[in-house]
Amino acid sequence: MAGHGRPSPRLRQRAGHAESSSSANLEYEQVQDDEHSAEVFQNPNNRNAIELLFEGTRGSAIVVAILTALAFALRFYKINHPDQVVYATHTFSFIPHSSDNSSYSYSSFDEVHFGKFAAYYITREYYFDVHPPFAKLLFGLAGWFVGFDGKFHFDNIGDSYTDHHVPFVGMRALPAILGSLTIPLIYAIMKESGYSTVIAAFSASLVLFDNAHIAQSRLILLDATLIFFIALTIYSYIRFRKLRYREYTSEWWAWLILTGVFMACTWGSKVNGILTVFTIGIAVIIDLWDLLDIKKGHTMDYFTRHLAARAIGFIVVPFIVYLSFFYIHFSILTTSGPGDSFMSPAFQETLSGNEMLLNSHEIRYYDIVTIRHKDTKVFLHSHIEKYPLSYDDGRISSQGQQVTGYGHNDTNNHWQIIPTKSLPETGRGRIVRHQDVIQLLHVNTLTHLITHDVASPLMPTNQEFTTWDKDDYSRHNETLFQVVLANDPHDGEAWKSKSGHFRLIHMSTKVSMWTHSKQLPEWAFKQQEINGNKNPTEKTATWFVDEIVADEDGDEVTDRTEHAAVKIPKSMNFFRKFGELQMLMLQHNAGLTASHPYASNPINWPFLLMGISFWTENDDKKQIYLIGNLIGWWACVVGIAIFIGILGADLIARRRGMDPISDPVRNRLWNNTGFFMLVWAVHYIPFFLMSRQLFIHHYLPSHLASALVAGSVLNFVLSDTINYPISIRGPKTRARPSQYADLGVKGPVILIVFSLILFLMFGYLAPLTYGTPGLTGEQVNSKRLLSTWTLHFAAKKVHEV
Repeated sequence: MAGHGRPSPRLRQRAGHAESSSSANLEYEQVQDDEHSAEVFQNPNNRNAIELLFEGTRGSAIVVAILTALAFALRFYKINHPDQVVYATHTFSFIPHSSDNSSYSYSSFDEVHFGKFAAYYITREYYFDVHPPFAKLLFGLAGWFVGFDGKFHFDNIGDSYTDHHVPFVGMRALPAILGSLTIPLIYAIMKESGYSTVIAAFSASLVLFDNAHIAQSRLILLDATLIFFIALTIYSYIRFRKLRYREYTSEWWAWLILTGVFMACTWGSKVNGILTVFTIGIAVIIDLWDLLDIKKGHTMDYFTRHLAARAIGFIVVPFIVYLSFFYIHFSILTTSGPGDSFMSPAFQETLSGNEMLLNSHEIRYYDIVTIRHKDTKVFLHSHIEKYPLSYDDGRISSQGQQVTGYGHNDTNNHWQIIPTKSLPETGRGRIVRHQDVIQLLHVNTLTHLITHDVASPLMPTNQEFTTWDKDDYSRHNETLFQVVLANDPHDGEAWKSKSGHFRLIHMSTKVSMWTHSKQLPEWAFKQQEINGNKNPTEKTATWFVDEIVADEDGDEVTDRTEHAAVKIPKSMNFFRKFGELQMLMLQHNAGLTASHPYASNPINWPFLLMGISFWTENDDKKQIYLIGNLIGWWACVVGIAIFIGILGADLIARRRGMDPISDPVRNRLWNNTGFFMLVWAVHYIPFFLMSRQLFIHHYLPSHLASALVAGSVLNFVLSDTINYPISIRGPKTRARPSQYADLGVKGPVILIVFSLILFLMFGYLAPLTYGTPGLTGEQVNSKRLLSTWTLHFAAKKVHEV
């Protein structure tokens, strides 16, 4: 490092380690103390003229205006292209809890889904998604504001927005605006952290000219909203920390509360926004641990008051705001829609027009019904074929009638509900209720369902299910099952078709009737095994009555509810709705594990080893490929490496009694750059522990943080000093000598040259970012800067013989 107008720096001996008997050492200490004093006491008027020009209010305003204008220009450039529903080249699927066998195709980088979700808000149809609703609510609001009627559901990939008169530019403008405003936010974060205008502009330029951030900000996707609110959260927390000497003032409370609000908005935008909550939580714990230090002279009452204030601002307020997003979500989506089948029957009955609300009937004894498994959707089935005498592993079966799970509707799926108690001739006493003990009669073979202490065909630990002749009473006790309704039923609650999810518990052995996806061999026609699970509370042993085929007189069932003519949606406690949806979001997010050609390992992300194909057009050889600015991303990696090296070298030097860095500079490195590193690490390292599919866009929040780290490291490299102090003085803090990070001419020169290089790299990759113009095969090959990039329309290399 070289300071402006100062002699070359020397290592300062730490106090207590100098040998006082040596005059040479005394002279050395005096020199170091003088140098340190020269670093602290600086006249701001002696700073370089260019530095003063940039640091002035006018100069700073001009710089931020240029950055913001460029951000809007790059993100709005040809935002109407392509005028088609943008999609990932491949998607992956998971199967919902629905009454059909359809799969739900999902990709976190498709306009197909997030445009559709916005349409559902306008039409008020209920949908399900693994991400919280805040960002999608904003898309719905943007669509409504620009006149979108919600009738276009983004169903067909590549459909023309223009032909269907969809105001897609207005909807894409939302992430473009938020992505553009992220640039001045980065600048403001660095300025509030005490860095010069040049350094702040350097960090902002790393995101300003980044192809990946621009591509994400031009489409109806969630990441621009997520990153904008991450930046707002960082900015607010820094403003709050700068007021630590003016605690409990209105301004201190304002930034505390705002940090909590923006933190909730981040979490509410995308499920991995919760990492921002963890980041602030870790920073607050470190802060409170420092306040707890008895050397600071604070009482426990003082600490408790600070703990309570942070609990309000960083726990209570964010949770209330986060809850409010779901309250609005449920308040808007009141009509039956494609997301119904993911939810519980009780939830579905709160939606107008839902099948369970309209077609759910009370079940009575002697009704003939079909029964389906909640998760795999197979019917409870039996047929005249028997289990084989022995299985492949040598175990002996009961040779009883086979009971299986069958995926198609069939008369062998018909079961009659037989009472085990006396019934009145008519009336509601004939309704089957929660915890009633019943028999199930297989209609076609006139046999009762039983289970007994014989191992099932595929799982020796579970019991075999079979049937027994209805006129043979020798095994009567083995035919008795208890109906246990799910979803916290009240005593005597009526069992209903469609909505009445239940477990069937065997009275003698207490096993639950259960099934799993593994198929039986050919002797059972590869149907699904039904067996007895020894855990009577097993949640996956849940079934429902799909249809009441006929009543005991053989008549078709119409409606048995007390108020048949009134089909008013039922009510459900908001917190029950919220809890149910949160659990489903977590389960399905963790279940996104299928293979994907553009999935990548987190270790590859900082180096841009792989991108994502967003969109292609075969006729004109156009494509959108999500990849970052190679120069900018690698510069950020270098910045992180240098920072870790600086801290390591400083720790070693101090261990040896040397003091290579002045205290203000060291504090800035640990407390400010360290905070940026914390943001980077918490938004990056957890992905190494996840088993779900991962993509490079998951690294964008960490890339934002790495840009902040790179700027602060550049300041350290160019100057021996920092702008100090930056925190707001309180009534009890004494004034400290000011010092300034004077970068001189070299700072602006590096900024201009590096920004030019970034822009040239951005421009080189721009056809892949904007999807235009089309490229020839040779041009595509030239854009493939790394061999791991999988671009479309590349020319095949032909070798002459």
